[in-house]
Amino acid sequence: MSEYIVEQINNIACKTYLVGRKGSNEVFLIDPVIEETENYLKMLEQRGLKLVAVFDTHAHADHISAGPKIRKATGVDYIMHNLSPVECANVHFADGEKMEIAGVPVEFIHTPGHTKDSSSLVIPGYFFTGDALFLDDGGAGRDDLPGGDPGVHYETLQRILSMDESLMVEPGHDYRERKPTTLKVQKEANPFLKIEGKKNYILYLEDLKLGPADWMADVLKANWGCATDVDAAFIPKDEPACEVKGTMTAAQTAQSVTAIDAIQMKGVIDGDGDYVLLDVRELFELEDDLGHIPGIVHIPIWDLQHKLAEIDYAKDKDLYIICRSGGRSYTAAQILEAAGFKHVYVLEGGMYAWRMAGYRASVEYAAN
Repeated sequence: MSEYIVEQINNIACKTYLVGRKGSNEVFLIDPVIEETENYLKMLEQRGLKLVAVFDTHAHADHISAGPKIRKATGVDYIMHNLSPVECANVHFADGEKMEIAGVPVEFIHTPGHTKDSSSLVIPGYFFTGDALFLDDGGAGRDDLPGGDPGVHYETLQRILSMDESLMVEPGHDYRERKPTTLKVQKEANPFLKIEGKKNYILYLEDLKLGPADWMADVLKANWGCATDVDAAFIPKDEPACEVKGTMTAAQTAQSVTAIDAIQMKGVIDGDGDYVLLDVRELFELEDDLGHIPGIVHIPIWDLQHKLAEIDYAKDKDLYIICRSGGRSYTAAQILEAAGFKHVYVLEGGMYAWRMAGYRASVEYAAN
């Protein structure tokens, strides 16, 4: 049994952790949110706990941190990585630095990619990952925020893969009531830990053609400037903003488009239904390492709007759209549905998912 106290104390998607040592009344908080400030302080008082520090894993873009407000109210240390742009963090650390907080041995790990200052904490038995790694199909935090870099994030994930598999992964967010598991379980359950090669990881994220919502810039500025007002920036409720695809449109997130996985796609191809496969990648991609599914119709996404007449025969057929990893397919689906195509489906994860499932593809392409 662990000698440490670890409690997730928020009933929302943004996770805040209370950490301490059993037998001691000293504790610290990880990633507190401003809306819950009074609840935190009241809870600490009722339980006779002494707060000694607040830690933020990075400058957040989806919520306003309670760190500045708690420091102002209590005088406790506000701890962040030494690359953090947050003005009022008074204690900074470097990668690999260790210190004891509230009687708990803490190792700080710089885990950039989501942001430049993204960091994680390790205590015996627990790995607080911030937005560097989420749970299961939640993948990891988005890399399109200021300072984000998918190539750097890939390197962070490779570092995480080398860590102690017995550590319990405690992420900064979870939007679908997933339960924390060990890093060993996450190696099998989290698709972001399975992508092989930095180039493929970068292409996967770039293919989604993401972009942070406009409101996120205002939240970042509020956190950089140490806002203590809950209304310092507009933040929409119940939006999985820090997940990859979190702020994509409804059509992009498949609310109007049906996505199928690689196994279902294989079943379609092996069946005897009347369907059309439309690949919307660039021509050179059809002959790269991922190849293409034989029998496709090829129209690049940038030319689709002008060549709808070429596939008019498919308006009443099942039309399956394919790209590298799914992003361009959703855009194509929007174009096709607006043009009156009635049965549009997207291969979720694109050719990357197809090949990961072990299915073969051709690397030689000749237009029909």
